[in-house]
Amino acid sequence: MDTLHKAVRIALTEAADPGKAEAMRAYMKSDLPFLGAQAVPRRTALRRVFGEHPLRDAREWREAALTLWRDAEYREERYAAIELTGFRLYRAHQTLDALPMYEEMIVTGAWWDYVDELAVHRVGGLLAAFPDVMRPLMLRWARDRDLWRRRTAILCQNRFRGATDPGLLYACIEPSLSDNDFFARKAIGWALREYAKSNPGEVLRYVDHMGITGLSRREALKNLTDPRNPGSPKSPAV
Repeated sequence: MDTLHKAVRIALTEAADPGKAEAMRAYMKSDLPFLGAQAVPRRTALRRVFGEHPLRDAREWREAALTLWRDAEYREERYAAIELTGFRLYRAHQTLDALPMYEEMIVTGAWWDYVDELAVHRVGGLLAAFPDVMRPLMLRWARDRDLWRRRTAILCQNRFRGATDPGLLYACIEPSLSDNDFFARKAIGWALREYAKSNPGEVLRYVDHMGITGLSRREALKNLTDPRNPGSPKSPAV
């Protein structure tokens, strides 16, 4: 694992444009500094490194990802930890044993760039594979005092489209409806907008029935005709 970590640092440094580092840090409001490695070259470099340094089993994979995460000196190293959790060689390791790792990253990362990737692409995958365990857990997270657990619960079905469980979605949204935090309001709108791609009429009904207003409403109905504002955009799919 030490070899992998060194290779990750070298690859990120080589992929970086240091002149972009401060702007990236300012945009993300990050305590950790940036190297300046943007998404496309960063992911290309990391795929190569991960392919060259395979890990033996699920335990070593989790340990490697958490070590990258905990020991990160640059924000891109935490991005690398998240990328490692989704690398193709380790698809079979996406089991409930991975959940404590994801929860640690969500709670300690506590910012949208980390949490959204984990919520949609990791926790969502576990929900699809293990609904009997994950559904009650998401209901608990939806009522948690931690904003980022709640945001994860709201967003975890964002890729489900027609397979979305609306009862679960609404149950995860409703504890945060009274929260004026930007990241809670944005998550509600984003989750509803994604569900609207497969069921626009239901989202229109729900938004009106629940009296959802402001940012959450605007985001939810972004591609639909808002009955309160007939001049708003309408998705071709509606």
